[in-house]
Amino acid sequence: MSKSIAITIKDALSKVKFLKNRTAETTADEAKDAFTLLSEYRDGGIYVAHYSGFSEWERHLNGDEFVQVLGGETTLILLNQHQQQRNELSSGQMLVIPKGIWHRFESPDGVKVMTITPQPTEHSTECPVET
Repeated sequence: MSKSIAITIKDALSKVKFLKNRTAETTADEAKDAFTLLSEYRDGGIYVAHYSGFSEWERHLNGDEFVQVLGGETTLILLNQHQQQRNELSSGQMLVIPKGIWHRFESPDGVKVMTITPQPTEHSTECPVET
């Protein structure tokens, strides 16, 4: 049996570096210091991140993703039935993204976010075509 250790989210966020002007083409290596794994969880993990800019499209085929805004604001765009649903989120708000739904973040002024993200994650730099 593994030992559980309390995690302080504020402390974890203080260790990530702010990534300015994230784009859909930002590489994992360029973004690595702006994201950190807090804990493994089920088939994925719990992460925190701090960045500004616009992310690539992503989706998770093995489960829903939980997104909690810890600071700043973002527009979380979900692609559902060929329609882009824009969700304006600010500090203290959360959203659950259903399994298999393509989504991306628009955070021009910066956001601090915590996610519970199932793996694997599919990515697309272009708006995906739903099947």
